[in-house]
Amino acid sequence: MEERYKKVSESRTEQVYIVRARYLNAAGRLFGGSLMAWIDETGAITARRHCNAAVTTAAVDHLHFVKPVLPNQNVVLVGKVTYVGNTSMEVQVDTFVESLDGSRDMVNRAFLVYVAIQGGKPAKVPKLILETEEEKNAWATGEKRAQLRRQRRREGF
Repeated sequence: MEERYKKVSESRTEQVYIVRARYLNAAGRLFGGSLMAWIDETGAITARRHCNAAVTTAAVDHLHFVKPVLPNQNVVLVGKVTYVGNTSMEVQVDTFVESLDGSRDMVNRAFLVYVAIQGGKPAKVPKLILETEEEKNAWATGEKRAQLRRQRRREGF
């Protein structure tokens, strides 16, 4: 089988939501579970674009809530592939609150791992073409996170 390659930019995904009453918790802020669902959806779309196949979420490696999100705010999620293995991909999803003037403040960063699925089995994913220093740095830190995930698996976590 021929080796496939894709650029980070080819699978970049951006989704926008308006925070409505149904997404709020008892404190009147965006419910973390709603944001987690949006993050997983954005990450999965990003992974599907990269591998051109169905994917399944294998791990939510990291979620970091920086600030609250309030009613009526625009929430922008940006996904990009940061690291790939043989059948898995790490996707970084950054979440921003976007003001009406277009400025953005980060409210969350998440790293998720997806596995490509074809015929009910894990499938090989394209290699990642790294074009910028930022992409190379993201790969290096993604590689470290992959090593930590393997270590935690060996230790039973």
